[in-house]
Amino acid sequence: MTATVAPTVAPAVVLDGVTRTYRSRSGRVHALRGVSHAFAAGTFTAIMGPSGSGKSTLMQIAAGLDRPTGGSVRVAGTGLAGLNRTTLTKLRRELMGFVFQQYNLLDALTAYDNVALPARLAGRRADRAEVIAALEAVGLHGLARRRPPELSGGQQQRVAIARALHTRPAVLFADEPTGALDRHAGREVLELLRDLVDAPGVHGPAQTIVMVTHDPLAASYADSVLFLADGRVVGQMERSDPVRIGARMAELEAAR
Repeated sequence: MTATVAPTVAPAVVLDGVTRTYRSRSGRVHALRGVSHAFAAGTFTAIMGPSGSGKSTLMQIAAGLDRPTGGSVRVAGTGLAGLNRTTLTKLRRELMGFVFQQYNLLDALTAYDNVALPARLAGRRADRAEVIAALEAVGLHGLARRRPPELSGGQQQRVAIARALHTRPAVLFADEPTGALDRHAGREVLELLRDLVDAPGVHGPAQTIVMVTHDPLAASYADSVLFLADGRVVGQMERSDPVRIGARMAELEAAR
């Protein structure tokens, strides 16, 4: 009998030998030094490191918001090298979602209109059922007509997540998504992100999430934690707890 081999799922994001060098008055600054990593599809990865370790630069390059000095980046099998600005912008709209520490919502628009805005800016008519489904997927049933000032911080961040998910991205990039929230609201957002990965069929296909954070508690919700220091990957933890993650971060801070 011939054994059945399960199909291999391509990584959502692949960095291969990525470097990033900036020029400053004092000379060259090496933000990334040959970083290679594959972010598996349908997984939640946290990126951590001391200030200046290169974690934000890594995410910006992975998302096509910045270009590497050397090496290559592929998102959902598409290489980003050589793409002009217009093509890269279109690719980000189609393949990537973004959630930041600040919600970046327009106060004059309802939650519904904030979620629909990216589609309208791209010249497409937003499908009402899909917008409502995106809001309901993040627990905002019945709040589509509320404006951001009428929502709590946690609810506003959920609108931002719904906006990112509305395009059904191959990967969701989150930069300190709980940084502006109190602990209770932050936990709710982290549990939502965890559910997006764990509950296909409830929220749709298993989402790929790449999150930059400085918070060991936030990182403990991820499948794996990628540690950076001085522009290099210096370690990785799988499904760890805040105490172990915090201890590793303390070691990296002490070694600076």
